Amino acid sequence: MADKKNKNVLSSIGKFFAEFAEAIVHGDIFVKLSLVWMGAGYAKRKQYIKAVLMTVLEIAVIAFTVSFAMKYVPKFGTLGTVKMEKVFNVSTMKSEINDYDNSFKILLFSLFSFVVWFAFAVVWIKNVVNAYRLQKLSEAGKHIATFREDLHSLVEERFHITLLTLPVLGVVIFTAIPILLLILVAFTNYDQQHMPPSALFTWTGLTNFINLFGGGGLTVTFGYAFVRVLGWTLVWAFFATLTTYIGGILLSLLLNSKKTRLTKMWRTLFIVTIAVPQFVSLLLVRNFFSNGGIVNTICASIGLTGFLRDIGLVSTSYIPFLSAPGWAHVMIILINIWIGVPYQMLIATGVLMNLPTDQLESARVDGAKPFQIFKSITMPYLLFVTGPTLVTDFVKNINNFNVIYLLTQDVYTTTNQAMANSQAKEVDLLVTWLFRLTQDYYNYKMASAIGIIVFIICSVFTLVAFNRMIKGDREGTYQ
Repeated sequence: MADKKNKNVLSSIGKFFAEFAEAIVHGDIFVKLSLVWMGAGYAKRKQYIKAVLMTVLEIAVIAFTVSFAMKYVPKFGTLGTVKMEKVFNVSTMKSEINDYDNSFKILLFSLFSFVVWFAFAVVWIKNVVNAYRLQKLSEAGKHIATFREDLHSLVEERFHITLLTLPVLGVVIFTAIPILLLILVAFTNYDQQHMPPSALFTWTGLTNFINLFGGGGLTVTFGYAFVRVLGWTLVWAFFATLTTYIGGILLSLLLNSKKTRLTKMWRTLFIVTIAVPQFVSLLLVRNFFSNGGIVNTICASIGLTGFLRDIGLVSTSYIPFLSAPGWAHVMIILINIWIGVPYQMLIATGVLMNLPTDQLESARVDGAKPFQIFKSITMPYLLFVTGPTLVTDFVKNINNFNVIYLLTQDVYTTTNQAMANSQAKEVDLLVTWLFRLTQDYYNYKMASAIGIIVFIICSVFTLVAFNRMIKGDREGTYQ
């Protein structure tokens, strides 16, 4: 199915350019003139309002190019060469700031200009194609829609275009441009030593990625930290997703069992963890399990800390629940179970209420045991319905900033010098490492490179997982 969609997209793109080529070759003088004056084709067919609108759009883009884009795009190749400094102005006899370059503004506004030009190029090509279509309608003696009829169609048969216009613009401005900017920054040396406006940054090619993967011939590179942080990120995402998913299903089955009493009370108690803001819960739990927290106090009082020290599991006067490798990794996963299971319980409860009762009754009549029913009917149905949620939960956990950051910030300090040199910790996910690089160390170049890796991991996993889920006619199994 995915291959079919890809072929359809390629076919649409090919058809788009084929129509443009046909319009140039077979169009009349006014169609060809539309290549220069976008309103020519409409003016010939007496669609004067469209002709004016296209002309105004063309003039606006030309004015944008001359007055705005050309200030930044010519400097895109170097990202600026003039540094900010004070110069003595002879006419005023004062020291003034020179007319300096700002690398970030050059990068951002150049990218914005490229997006505007690309969008205009698509409209320009489509305009020529539409002019040619009007020519063919005129030659065939068919009715050419008036401007009022075109407006009416935008709220009738082409209402989807009207409805999607603002969302598409929002996606381009607030999603596409920031992502493209992130990608471009990954190929520069934008960091604390190259911080605009006082300093310039420039292109460095694949240097950041080479350093990230352990190359570059540096004494201490990000490669050592990257392998360990990536490994923990995947381990965390797997166990955080699996434990909460299985725990939610088992808890839901338990609460929906006829043998369980006071189910409303138990369900309410578990839902309370959802009602309390997550950051409040995590901060409280962090204080409970800190080196001097109440849990360590209780463990010391009952002799558990001394016992663990005697058998060599700890070497301190406290249990390093959130301050030492290994201990912190396990505790983070356990605490996440307490936070995440209630969400999965509610989802599983909703699914269980819609189980195909006829299949359950048939299985019981045939003598199937409760475990056999769960294995052969309940669990496959749950996986079928909640499969997409499982995929999104895995991706969400790869980017689960709150749990990791709130539990370990100001509590965990790495003793591994190689990790510290890369501004990373053993408990960091890629996303928390990225945040620390930008927020604390202003290392935007490496943060952008890591952001691209996170995007690739999430997108590849999502595409592969969903592609496997939609294979075949699995829905018919449960109908």
